[in-house]
Amino acid sequence: MNLPYRHIALIGIGLIASSISHAARRAGFDGRITGAARSAETRDAALRLGLCDQVFASNAEAVEGADLVILCVPVGVMGAVAAEIAPHLAEGATVSDVGSVKAAVIEAVAPELPEHVDFIPAHPIAGTEYSGPEAGFASLFDNRWCLFTPTEGTDPGKLDDLIAFWRALGAKTDVMDPAHHDLVLAVTSHAPHLIAYTMVGVADDLRRVTENEVINYSAAGFRDFTRIAASDPTMWRDVFLSNKAATLEILGRFTEELFALQRAIRRGDGDHLHAYFTRTRAIRRGIIDAGQDTNAPDFGRTPKPGE
Repeated sequence: MNLPYRHIALIGIGLIASSISHAARRAGFDGRITGAARSAETRDAALRLGLCDQVFASNAEAVEGADLVILCVPVGVMGAVAAEIAPHLAEGATVSDVGSVKAAVIEAVAPELPEHVDFIPAHPIAGTEYSGPEAGFASLFDNRWCLFTPTEGTDPGKLDDLIAFWRALGAKTDVMDPAHHDLVLAVTSHAPHLIAYTMVGVADDLRRVTENEVINYSAAGFRDFTRIAASDPTMWRDVFLSNKAATLEILGRFTEELFALQRAIRRGDGDHLHAYFTRTRAIRRGIIDAGQDTNAPDFGRTPKPGE
């Protein structure tokens, strides 16, 4: 990998961090990778899997000497983590993150960092419902988008280096305003996750339908909801609280659309339903044509390691 980074520090070693390590090694990165994790079990797994050359319980120790530091922790704790590592960051280091909310992360992290480092927020739009160091795999970012929301005064050269890094991991890249990023992700990720959590919760609360019936007779749509609803609860709690305004705006629009469909069903308005479903079907075709999913029965999803 022909990049200036010689030492990458991964703070938090879950699905994304472990996949970054696998993808970097696949791309030929032969520098040093250090990591930090609170759990001894996670630290042991990171060493056993070869994700890191050294793993620390302390975030501060992990970033010593690193020229690229990536925060792979829930967005709700990124400010505290930034404050912890700030005195230990190397001169000229780049600090980035992988959070799916950007405006709140910038507000929390940027004030904590010293002037001698560059903070370049990023968001790889990739993942599975699995978590932990054993969930990662090298191809997670292949043909997926990584979005960058640089702050005012970001060094263009440092941004170019980080973009090149993510492209080497297999990602496509784009640069976006933080607020616009949060609105786009509220549409494409955050609100859909909340709807999935809600639908699975409805099934759980509907006592006239037994748990066995929900599990045994699930149609494909509900199965997809359960896959989404199996995502990390801590991460998604923080996402919704950190992207409150955009998520609430999209949920309000969703509610209006849902009421319109409810009215069409009640009135037997088949024309309205057919026209609506025809329009939404085209979105699915666009996603497939853009290479962001596949017609395969499993939607191209990678199974949990070992399955």
